Amino acid sequence: MSTTAAERCVFAALLLVAAGARAQLQPAQLGLVVNDADPSSVAIAAYYRQARGIPERRVAHVRLPGPPRRLDAAAFAALKQQVDGQLGPEVRAVLFVWTAPYAVECNGLSAAYTLGFDGGQCRQPCAPGRENPYFNRSALPQGMRLSMLLPSTPEALARAVVDRGRVAGFSVPQAGAYFLETGDKARSVRARFFPPSARVPARQLQIHTLRQDVLEGAADIILYQTGAAQVDKLDTLHFLPGALADHLTSWGGDLLGSTQMSSLRWLEAGATASYGTVSEPCSHWQKFPHPAILLRHYLSGATAIEAYWRSVAWPAQGVFIGEPLARTYQR
Repeated sequence: MSTTAAERCVFAALLLVAAGARAQLQPAQLGLVVNDADPSSVAIAAYYRQARGIPERRVAHVRLPGPPRRLDAAAFAALKQQVDGQLGPEVRAVLFVWTAPYAVECNGLSAAYTLGFDGGQCRQPCAPGRENPYFNRSALPQGMRLSMLLPSTPEALARAVVDRGRVAGFSVPQAGAYFLETGDKARSVRARFFPPSARVPARQLQIHTLRQDVLEGAADIILYQTGAAQVDKLDTLHFLPGALADHLTSWGGDLLGSTQMSSLRWLEAGATASYGTVSEPCSHWQKFPHPAILLRHYLSGATAIEAYWRSVAWPAQGVFIGEPLARTYQR
């Protein structure tokens, strides 16, 4: 495909999505969940409330001493009941303000809350997952409530992530979207869905689809997706406010684990939101963000939480992290 043809293809897809898009999530529609037994959770929830103007009535309080990295199904059911009992029907999305817990047995916390705990996935972690009814859709299904986790430690990082999301969208920057097909074939299963390298003038965006293991020195990143157990050279990169970044690997969502690179490293590097799986998903591309779908919806004006949730077909084992209201592009 020529560069001109690729540009037309990407821009046409963008216009198609934008034409059917619904009003994006508003701060008054977001509920916060605070762990009163975790001082960092309390402090960052207060900071987020002030930054985004979240009403007090949209805050749910729970107590999780410890806290554990994972909850069992019974403990999660009790947690969900507490949260739902404190938040009204106007709430369209929930933000858990803490670093842990981030998993419910083999499920990601955000997936378990939004779609319901899937015990069958734990019995067969490499099997296909439960379908996401919001996948590549613009309208949120009736009764569905999105969710994300804002890591609250270290507190300086949490505040920085909040600030990035808050300032995203004040101007349309010259930006780059980077998609890397690495030499790791198992972790590059999304490569067939990478959009072609092209310029999207209406968004001042350059798409870079590359065959290389490492991205180094890029200073204009609004989206970065790759496949690797560890992503090198993050300290050489500059992410724009509102940037989304993730890597396809088995344990990225094990935020405090040490087996593979945690998705927290993306936030530390400067990204505003990310995604990872908390248990072995095997190489199903459906369990990870779809590159073209994520790009299209984010460019159309969706918030980070909406764009990310729309991009994962089978999210049961995943956890979405970061600042949910970040929105770099206006509709």
